[in-house]
Amino acid sequence: MSVKTPISDFIDEYANKNMVRLHMPGHKGVAFSGPEKEDITEFYGADSLYSANGIIDESEKICSGIFQSKKTVYSTEGNSQCIKAMVYLLKYIRKNTKTHILAQRNVHKSFLYACALCDCEVDFIYSEEDKSSVCSCKVSPESVDKILSEKEYDAVYLTSPDYLGNLADVKGIADVCHNHNVLLLVDNAHGAYLHFLDEKMHPLDLGADICCDSAHKTLPVLTGGAYLHFSDNVPDVISDKAKDAMEMFGSTSPSYLVLKSLDLCNRFLDEKMHIVLKKMTDMTKATKHIISDNGWNVCESEPLKISVMAPGGKSGDEVAAMMRSKGVMCEFYDRDFVTCMFSTSTSEDDIRKFIQSLGENEDYSKRELPGSIKCRRAVSIREALFSDSESVKTSESVNRICSDVKVSCPPAVPIIMPGEVIDDSAVSLLQYYGIDKIEVVK
Repeated sequence: MSVKTPISDFIDEYANKNMVRLHMPGHKGVAFSGPEKEDITEFYGADSLYSANGIIDESEKICSGIFQSKKTVYSTEGNSQCIKAMVYLLKYIRKNTKTHILAQRNVHKSFLYACALCDCEVDFIYSEEDKSSVCSCKVSPESVDKILSEKEYDAVYLTSPDYLGNLADVKGIADVCHNHNVLLLVDNAHGAYLHFLDEKMHPLDLGADICCDSAHKTLPVLTGGAYLHFSDNVPDVISDKAKDAMEMFGSTSPSYLVLKSLDLCNRFLDEKMHIVLKKMTDMTKATKHIISDNGWNVCESEPLKISVMAPGGKSGDEVAAMMRSKGVMCEFYDRDFVTCMFSTSTSEDDIRKFIQSLGENEDYSKRELPGSIKCRRAVSIREALFSDSESVKTSESVNRICSDVKVSCPPAVPIIMPGEVIDDSAVSLLQYYGIDKIEVVK
């Protein structure tokens, strides 16, 4: 039996009725840029995202069944909305007490904004590798266990996969968290598809308690479509407040175009995903071997992402520019890496062009990655972000307190966190990544 698509069916039926639209949006269904006929708002029968009891509620329950979650709710404002909701929900663990989170260092900046808004205290777990990208942070279950044995936290927060495709040991860390009666939250923005592999690798399948997926990053969903998932281990007092938390950080006018794409994706995930994903992961694996044989240093990564390290004599910026000149646009690049994301919508011709755009690499000189930094915290993230600030040259920022998250997306991973004191090593790393100005507390 085919999976139902209640949101899509309702929108299509309404669009074909040619009703007089005396409701929002202002285009009234008249074509201007293209999709206006299907772009609707909350009215009779259309349900309401944050108090869903009709077609949206039905679609979310279908999605929850597909992901085998206790509960799944939709976002039309991306993973950032879900991250803020996850952090906000932690307040229900110990009411009237400040939330304490232990977080992997390579967090997305929206996590920091969430902690500032919710007035959370955060301690960071630093990478166990001396030399690494700011996007990555290798953390073992043993190191998490040691920290949790020394201090009480409400949750551990991971980013997996990270921007380069590295996967954390979610299962091992989940076991540690549960031994300490601590929730594990995972920013799974780049891994919505992981549940549909032959060997499931989605955080929920590996023991995470709450996680969020950017559906639009790896699935055939419009930009902004995302999921917030809850496992059976999450207390009802938290999962029952999911919609309240999402509404706290979301617009009261969610995009029904995005909701329709999430709804239609359910049918694709249920009926086709396993088959097409197996083919694509096999093709991606073969592609990694081909470009490795062509002389490129291919990083270990999750099944649908290819990250190559730039050779010593050439930057990632130059490699990305070379690819663009041959008609291929990568997802992300910096001085050291170029990252490309494949999906079930990537064609064999796309892959052929990708391989050709890289060509053969004859520069085998070794690339030295920057060292990691550990800066002293002077004030909380909230206090720093809400403080009076000024912009100064990075070279003149030593001993000043970082006050803002000035990093572009991608990768949106801060080098130094708000509230931390900038030292010489931080200045060197900021300059390494081309940041010549920084916001500091006045």
